[in-house]
Amino acid sequence: MTLPKDDAAALSARWTGGVLLKRDMFSTVERGRFRGESAEVDAVLRRLDEVPWWSFLLARHLFAREKYALKLAKGLDVGPELLWAGRRALVRGFVDGVALHLAKPHGDLAYFRSAKAALRRLRRAGICHNDLAKEQNWLVGRDGRAYVTDFQLAACFERRGRIYRILAYEDLRHLLKHKRSYAPEALTPRERKILAKKSFAASLWLATGKKVYRAITRGLFNFTDREGGGRRLVNDAPVLAALIRKNPAVRDTAIVAFADRRSGVGLYAFVEGDQATLEGQLRDELAAAKGPKPPEHIQVVHALPRDSSGKPRTEILQLVAMNQLDLIEPMMRNDQDRAFLKDILEQRKNLRDRFNFEADLPAG
Repeated sequence: MTLPKDDAAALSARWTGGVLLKRDMFSTVERGRFRGESAEVDAVLRRLDEVPWWSFLLARHLFAREKYALKLAKGLDVGPELLWAGRRALVRGFVDGVALHLAKPHGDLAYFRSAKAALRRLRRAGICHNDLAKEQNWLVGRDGRAYVTDFQLAACFERRGRIYRILAYEDLRHLLKHKRSYAPEALTPRERKILAKKSFAASLWLATGKKVYRAITRGLFNFTDREGGGRRLVNDAPVLAALIRKNPAVRDTAIVAFADRRSGVGLYAFVEGDQATLEGQLRDELAAAKGPKPPEHIQVVHALPRDSSGKPRTEILQLVAMNQLDLIEPMMRNDQDRAFLKDILEQRKNLRDRFNFEADLPAG
């Protein structure tokens, strides 16, 4: 499947490709730069030319919903602005921030106040997002504010009828679930009541439709986890990590997923060790084990970045694997963190799909 000629012509003149963010049976999403009327800006492109024929009708429907919702949300400052839209491709502005599950804003009350304000603006415009249970659809901006993205399931209403009120209520309830995860002490009595009471539509969906949805997405489409790694990250990565740790020269390992233009999803193993020959040894051992497909990239590091509890900071490692290097800086706590990460960045392996976003990083 190819893009229409007018879409292709517009993109060839105005779009500079960069980092692949996601590729599935509904679209290809990449980050790059778009030449607008007055300047070139960071942007995100969604295109349908690599969608398989059997999912194209649904992909086109989701694409149309996102395009309409973004047009309606223009000027609300709640998410990406629609910069250009064709028949099978659209370009939206890039929000300078990271997904909620990567940023982990524990105790950040200002963030959740901002998130409620964003929902109020969407409600006034008659927009229900319908996919805010996913943490990756909430962004923590570099300015500390909340933004939402991925409007493929959005529903837009001219009148605030019963269906609108139910969907708006569920958007709020899903936001409060995230607030409960990251700032539970800040929940008000009213918010706790909302969390405890699902709408009838949500209860019916959980009892019926969600089971069918999971059967289709997990069985047919291999959608299994929120980071987009699918079955490789959920099923294969733990097995591979256990095999890697069997090597006595390995102190620890962390495996993350990244979008890959050839396979759709790749695995990247960061291995804590000292031996220069360790990568080759591990590749031989994984091949001999005849287990899951080995990671596309194995990088031996002197130490894994860790949080205060000692767990590897996989949110940072995933950004390294995806070449989203400029998004790492706001997550650095001090100069020691930056110096620590410098070697990992300089020796990273995924250089096939990269862009000059790292130019914004300060010297380590």
